[in-house]
Amino acid sequence: MGAERPPEFDSGVAHPARVYDAWLGGTHHFSADQEAAELAAVANPGIVPAVRANRAFLGRTVRYLAGEAGIRQFLDIGTGIPAADNTHEVAQSVAPDSRVVYVDNDRIVLAHARALLEGTPEGRTDYIEADARDVESVLAEAAHTLDFSRPVGLMLVAILQYIPDADDPYGLAARLLDALPSGSHLVLSHPASDIGADEVAESMRVYNERAAAHGAATPRTRDRVRRFFDGTELLAPGVVALPDWRPGPHDARAANIPMWGGAGRKP
Repeated sequence: MGAERPPEFDSGVAHPARVYDAWLGGTHHFSADQEAAELAAVANPGIVPAVRANRAFLGRTVRYLAGEAGIRQFLDIGTGIPAADNTHEVAQSVAPDSRVVYVDNDRIVLAHARALLEGTPEGRTDYIEADARDVESVLAEAAHTLDFSRPVGLMLVAILQYIPDADDPYGLAARLLDALPSGSHLVLSHPASDIGADEVAESMRVYNERAAAHGAATPRTRDRVRRFFDGTELLAPGVVALPDWRPGPHDARAANIPMWGGAGRKP
């Protein structure tokens, strides 16, 4: 499975969460992260709109789960550095008693999260330092906050590209889903290798040269992303480009966003 602890903190090596923060225009990153973000964006100008579309997608899906689907528990793996409309903020704005557990393998990310993310008095917001591939540890720690006999919203938003095929990302997703009861939902987004393929490949090459210590990123086709939803009932409109997943009247409809996204319900 490859569930080794990540390398000790090194500000001279780009980290996915901090590069993502740079793309969002945040301030919680270092020069190595900024350089990786800028070079990847030069290679693929669509990457910054894609990151913003991904954030909007997360908000829409969590709003749906906490609202129409009645989900009151969320397991957000690979949460990243706090930005606008974090999972607990969206969920608890709809249902104040929602419980959210964030998981990340970067101590800097979790330090920022603990300092900046406060939930409602009615709900609960907790944090776990763990590698996504260490499924047993993630579930054991999350069980201190979440009741796995009740439905959970499993958020794998822009994280599985960092799990190479050799580490069986499909098995990882399946094991997480297997631990959740009927009525749970999987929300997933993933860089596309079949939208703007040349630009995506070049931006990934540039990024991987600077962040290899934390795992190379692997874009995947729509069909391969759809495979992550095996065992779920895929919600309409299926696996689509991020702006096309149930957009609201005020959502930007940018074209050629090189990321797929979708949501599925465990029957």
